[in-house]
Amino acid sequence: MTANGVELSVAGARKRDAGRGIARIPEPVRSRLGILSGDSIVIEGDRETVAKVWPGDGDEAVIRIDADTRSNAGVTIGDTVRVRPATVSTARSIRVTPTEPLEEFEADSIALLVEDGLADRPVREGEQFHVEGIGGFQVLDTTPGGSVRVEASTNVRVAERDRTDQQTGSEPQSDGEDPDRSDEGEDGTTYEDIGGLDDELERVREMIELPLSEPELFRRLSIAPPSGVLLYGPPGTGKTLIARAVANEVDAYFDVISGPEIVSKYKGESEERLREAFDQATENAPAILFIDEVDSIAGARDDDSDMENRVVAQLLTLMDGLEDRGRVVVIGATNRVDAVDPALRRGGRFDREIEIGVPGVDGRREILDVHTRGMPLAADVDLDRIAERTHGFVGADVESLTTEAAMHALRRDQERPTVSREDFEAALASVDPSAMREYVAESPSVDFEAVGGLDDAKEALERAVEWPLQYGPLFDAADTEPPSGVLLHGPPGTGKTLLARALAGESGVNFVHVNGPELLDRYVGESEESVREVFDRARQTAPTIVFLDEIDAIAGRRGDSNEVTERVVSQLLTELDGVAENPNLVVVAATNRKAAIDDALLRPGRLEEHIEVPLPDADARRKILDVHTRDKPLGGGVDLEELVTRTEGYSGAEIEALVRKATIAAIDDIVLAHAPEEANEYADEISVTAAHFENALEE
Repeated sequence: MTANGVELSVAGARKRDAGRGIARIPEPVRSRLGILSGDSIVIEGDRETVAKVWPGDGDEAVIRIDADTRSNAGVTIGDTVRVRPATVSTARSIRVTPTEPLEEFEADSIALLVEDGLADRPVREGEQFHVEGIGGFQVLDTTPGGSVRVEASTNVRVAERDRTDQQTGSEPQSDGEDPDRSDEGEDGTTYEDIGGLDDELERVREMIELPLSEPELFRRLSIAPPSGVLLYGPPGTGKTLIARAVANEVDAYFDVISGPEIVSKYKGESEERLREAFDQATENAPAILFIDEVDSIAGARDDDSDMENRVVAQLLTLMDGLEDRGRVVVIGATNRVDAVDPALRRGGRFDREIEIGVPGVDGRREILDVHTRGMPLAADVDLDRIAERTHGFVGADVESLTTEAAMHALRRDQERPTVSREDFEAALASVDPSAMREYVAESPSVDFEAVGGLDDAKEALERAVEWPLQYGPLFDAADTEPPSGVLLHGPPGTGKTLLARALAGESGVNFVHVNGPELLDRYVGESEESVREVFDRARQTAPTIVFLDEIDAIAGRRGDSNEVTERVVSQLLTELDGVAENPNLVVVAATNRKAAIDDALLRPGRLEEHIEVPLPDADARRKILDVHTRDKPLGGGVDLEELVTRTEGYSGAEIEALVRKATIAAIDDIVLAHAPEEANEYADEISVTAAHFENALEE
């Protein structure tokens, strides 16, 4: 170690480390510094701060610290800091004050929570920190001075908030300011509050953070800094959250404009509101102007929309003038990016378009870390398993899930609630994935074990669908494309739909289930739009299996069908051609009338893999009977082998119905043998006998 310490690059903290005063440093760097996990260090950026060392990953010269520590050191992600060991005393007393009003909390509870939040943590006078569930605080003074560690013997006092003492980073609201708009960047959102969007966040940072914090770099290169970024994606994925976090990290003025609020029935007033927002941002530069639902005020212009045309024209003019306004960046957000006027989507206006998509399983795990880091979780809670089961959930859905689980725990125990696996199970039953709410049939909860027989079909499906998703690098190495679509065909009731659901469960991907007739609409263009929406939603939630059930209802042979069906077939052909370019999207279709489907859909490059799902043979019927009788209370006289022989020609659905009918007959015997109010007491006497199966076979 050099006498002055070691230089490290700043990176964001892990999601669960936020607010804990932790600095993660790789082992080689800790060895050079001569420090162990749990020791304290001084982090020197524009200012000095202290933190507690925990082990980091890899061997890069990187220090992972949260937003509070970055703010106290006066640095941001990507900056370089100097790190050295710290000499820390035990604090006899420490006095802190909240940085925001806390009227809803009692003074005693605040003090206890602050003590818990500061336990075994090094701090200095003037530093800021956050307590999970409450908010931000600032250290007013410590005894002794310098770097101190808060221990059980430390007297922690919470002083009343004095606005004149706080460094809020924003100017007080002027008398002439529009009361509907204000600096809204003070909600404490940081990069550690955003899970599953690391790549997207990095792209937003380079477009926004650099122009605001280091504009001289662009002047040195003789280029104009970006003036706008358009964030698009499904609702609830974190578009607004990213904008707020960037504003807080660069200590910028942040103003939100909700698109519909700009609109006024009076001519010229909408444009004036826009001009006022841009003027306010210019006066408070560096500033971020966030336009939510930008499509509502900046839709494609046409001859019949005079007001909308004027608002779009005003927005174009204001964005063209940003170069002269100084450090102001505009962020637009929409879930209908194609509805935004093309003139706004060129360079010099919204310079970059960044998709904020539906998170995958790793992203959902990070989001769960964010929303459960201050939650008392029971030992039986498996966040990895929850992340795997929440297909199609966006960030807002995951937040709703954790909130619902906590509320369920609170209803169960109001004294010392602990959130358990049971609470999450109850929450999963009541929270739906908004990204697929219109089309999702169910979360894939079955696998091939639930499908009796059909071994050849299972193997063919596994090769056609699972392998491309699981072994992508092998397909790349072989320079070959996986099949873009699979058609399951065979008689009714043989298990085509069940196979598709089980396939989604086996592969652990999202599952969009659409019944063919649901897409048909009598109005021109509506059916084709429905098909586009299905595939757009599937692309947003990829990796996804799109299951088109009863495809013959919408894809009949052209020339033999009506005009609507012919247009739908044409749209399907277009979408399937696009699927071939997306390895994370697979189309599975099912029909019992293969001959009725248009030939163009069945050629290679579209639904090219044809898998027959036939009536089960004897071995398959035995496996189907095993599946459906596995947990049934069978009597000793039931001979499954005889049932296999007697059900020749039965489909899987008919065998399931046979078992169900026999089981209901067993229930009938109990109900008819006892008084209605006593029947439930004889549940352990139910036995499905050979006679019950005999009667079911006869019926």
